[in-house]
Amino acid sequence: MEMEGKKAIVFGVANKRSIAWGVARRLHSLGAKLTLAYQGERFERSLAKLVQGEGIEDALLVPCDVTEEGAIERVFEAHTERWGELHQVVHSIAFARREELEGDFTATSRDGYRMAHEISAYSLIPMALAAKEHMGEEGGALIAMTYLASQRVVPNYNVMGSAKAALEHAVRQLAYELGPLAIRVNAVSAGPLQTVSARGVAGFADSYSAHADKTPLKRNITLEEAANAGVFLLSDLASGITGQTLFVDSGYSIMASL
Repeated sequence: MEMEGKKAIVFGVANKRSIAWGVARRLHSLGAKLTLAYQGERFERSLAKLVQGEGIEDALLVPCDVTEEGAIERVFEAHTERWGELHQVVHSIAFARREELEGDFTATSRDGYRMAHEISAYSLIPMALAAKEHMGEEGGALIAMTYLASQRVVPNYNVMGSAKAALEHAVRQLAYELGPLAIRVNAVSAGPLQTVSARGVAGFADSYSAHADKTPLKRNITLEEAANAGVFLLSDLASGITGQTLFVDSGYSIMASL
């Protein structure tokens, strides 16, 4: 998975536990040049320390609130100004209010439903549009991060399951539309990881512990395994793959009885 000469934008790096950071670190180790888009000033200092500690000082750091009109396009413009080319985009953004991730799904608020979908699913669409405009004739690849709750009931995941289902549909639709431009769009469905966002789901600690025993591999995945799958889909090794959701969950998703 040689990445020398590749230029990538990674959206969603929050801390060292985030999947976005795992993908970014792996891309860099393989030779890619990076633009890292982060949400809000409160993440800027911690992200700067993170890239310095990992030896990625040349990474371009750009703030981006995906709910702000024009913010996503500004990231792409800053990337092109710095690196000249664009080959890969990573969408690793998801958000729902804590109160929407516990209790009954019927208690989901209209505003909470809208917010979860706008941030977690809709944001992929303007990213794809910007990628279409900034990638060259050779095309490139986009990936998004999803979860099994898009297809099955996961207690307390609630509105985020709906948002991930919408995200996966967007992946397929965008793969169809961008395919003629040699731009591939795929998703990674990772098993549970000890990320900050995952811990916001009520009961996550208990379900995380129980999950491993129900998988064929009898263990949970690592951040590195999720990142490696994402980098594979971004690489030329996956040149014939688009519109797909790749499960990286120790086989949990194949089991009939969970």
